[in-house]
Amino acid sequence: MVRGGGGGGVDKRPLSSIATYLNGVACQKYPAKDAVNRLPVLKIKELSAGITDSSDWATSAIDSKYHVEAGDVVFSWSATLMVKLWDGPKAILNQHLFKVTSEEFPKWFYFMWTKHYVVEFVSIAESHATTFGHIKRGDLDEAMVLVPSSERLNEMTLVMEPLFGKHITNSAQIKSLTALRDTLLPKLMSGEVRVEGVVKSIEEAKA
Repeated sequence: MVRGGGGGGVDKRPLSSIATYLNGVACQKYPAKDAVNRLPVLKIKELSAGITDSSDWATSAIDSKYHVEAGDVVFSWSATLMVKLWDGPKAILNQHLFKVTSEEFPKWFYFMWTKHYVVEFVSIAESHATTFGHIKRGDLDEAMVLVPSSERLNEMTLVMEPLFGKHITNSAQIKSLTALRDTLLPKLMSGEVRVEGVVKSIEEAKA
């Protein structure tokens, strides 16, 4: 990991100082009490596969800081280490996942730096003598980030923010089209719907 002081208008700061890494809650302690006031639980499995019929549910009364919405940065720090822009429905953040936010830096900046260190974090996790590898908060403290001047950061943000917005939009559209495919393909194969109807449904999903 990069260590030491900055120079030439670029500072070096710990990864833990440019963003807040909020650990999730033990959602099994907050089960859903009814079918209305509830949200799906975002675990490591859902971070990869999305919310499914087998996903757990928890009460939506859990502190809103643990709520995750589309576009939020989520970092799995245990077992399967990964960082993603969540592209699913509103959910509750389970333990072993960080919701990453910052009041000082733009989303693209702390997302890309966290992603940059994932490979190294995987090596650290694998070195731990546990059943499921994980990293510690101290590892976030030791991961050094190059922070440009505010002027340079603003220039970079003008380029990166539209790209991030497009990424989130595309991910949502892909999920919508995938769900539509899974619904319509069996009906098309059985003759229940015609090709014209499928094409119309696809165009509506893209709109």
